[in-house]
Amino acid sequence: MKRTGLFLVATLFAATASLAHQGVQNPLVLARMNGMSAIAENVKVLGAMAKGTTAFDQETARDAAEAIARHAAEMPGLFETPEEDPRSEALPAIWDEFEDFTAKSLELEAIALDLKDTISTADDLRPALQRLGANCKSCHSVYRE
Repeated sequence: MKRTGLFLVATLFAATASLAHQGVQNPLVLARMNGMSAIAENVKVLGAMAKGTTAFDQETARDAAEAIARHAAEMPGLFETPEEDPRSEALPAIWDEFEDFTAKSLELEAIALDLKDTISTADDLRPALQRLGANCKSCHSVYRE
C-alpha cells in the first residue's frame, strides 16, 4: 500500500506539472517549472521501480537520483529573481524566506547525491522515496500553492 501511494503521488505530481506549463509566458518561470518537472519525472522513475512496474536497475536508479540532485542545485538560482507568471504556483514566501528555500533545495540535492551513492537494491528505494518525499513536502507546503 505504501509503495503504491508513493508511486501515485509521484505520478500525480508529474501529470499536474505538465498541465501547469501550458500558457506560461515568462521564460524564467517556465525554466523553474521545467526543472521541477524533471525532478518529478525522476522521482517517478524511482517510484515505478519501487512499485515493481519496472524492473529495478541500479544504474537507472542512481542516474535518476543524480538528475534530482542536479535540478535541485539549480533551483535557488532559478528563483533568485522574483519573476511571476499567472500560471506559476510559486508563493511570495519563497522570496520572503529565500535562505530557507535555498537550504531546502540544497538539502534535496544532498539527499539525492547520497541516494545516488547508496541505492544498491530495490529494497533501498522505499526509504529513498520517503526521504525525497519528506523534503519535497517540507518545501511545497510552504512555498507552493
